[in-house]
Amino acid sequence: MMVALMPLQMFADDAQEAKEGGEQLNIPEIVLEHLSDSYEWHIASYKGKHLSIPLPIIIRSANTGKWHFCTAHSLPEGFFFSKEHHGKIYENVPGGEPVRPLDLSITKAVAQIWIVVAILIVVFLSCARWYKKHDEKDDAPGGFVGFMEMFVMMVNDDIIKSAIGEKHYKKYAPYLLTVFFFIFTANIIGLVPLFPGGANVTGNINITFFLALCTMLVINIFANKEYWKEIFWPDVPLFLKAYPVPVMPVIELFGVFTKPFALMIRLFANMMAGHAVILSFTCVIFLGWTMGVGFGLGLNAFSIIMLLFMYCLEALVAFIQAYVFTMLSAVFIGLAHKEHGEE
Repeated sequence: MMVALMPLQMFADDAQEAKEGGEQLNIPEIVLEHLSDSYEWHIASYKGKHLSIPLPIIIRSANTGKWHFCTAHSLPEGFFFSKEHHGKIYENVPGGEPVRPLDLSITKAVAQIWIVVAILIVVFLSCARWYKKHDEKDDAPGGFVGFMEMFVMMVNDDIIKSAIGEKHYKKYAPYLLTVFFFIFTANIIGLVPLFPGGANVTGNINITFFLALCTMLVINIFANKEYWKEIFWPDVPLFLKAYPVPVMPVIELFGVFTKPFALMIRLFANMMAGHAVILSFTCVIFLGWTMGVGFGLGLNAFSIIMLLFMYCLEALVAFIQAYVFTMLSAVFIGLAHKEHGEE
């Protein structure tokens, strides 16, 4: 039941405000609000009072060019949080429409990324310390270090080595292992209902865009000449690749961008959808109480069961999405190193 406590508390004030104002609970608006990034980290709410950690806001004025360092509670004059743009900071411009200033703020998603990176550094440095004290003649590690070794070898052997091949996999293993454990850890921490968890990092398309961009650069910068030959001069009849229109080269070149785009959308859509479903079932609990005690009891039992089921399912999806992203990245890298005549 602990996994449900934080979402229940998050929506309690929203439901109470809607009930007191005689308004209907707007589930889509509430879900989108809680899925979006923010400039403070909400911890808890009690009787209308919110306990949150203010995060540093760093913005550059479009009017004066001056930098401002503040928090969400001390926003400079002329700046405001735009509800039309999911709470992003905008600036009033004399005689014109509000504009988006240069924003380098440490938002909730950025803070969550730092937490994930800190966790990964602590985990792998502790494992490295064990290996520094032992050699290959010692017994295999047990406990947590043994579990991490098994986890790393599974990703390395079953995903990276099998997809890229024996000849080239070693130089790409560090990048792909980093991607896998970053996505997996961020997904798992995003399901933790208490601080420092709860941020939907991989449900932010900016994060998945950057991960996909890194994969695209790795694929195309280090690809061999056979890869580029297959794009610009594939083994197809001449009329398909040169005359009168180079159909196949255009299609293959388009594929250079669609492959990482598919990686970006797949990870973003799956993780955001899972969080949206969890938040929606949480809203249903309060929606039932606003309709009466009878509806409340029935919907509460159904929603809590589904909420627990979705949490278990999302834990599985957290691993699957990290696995799929890493596997497809490894497959695309392997295709960029295919030798002539190799199937």
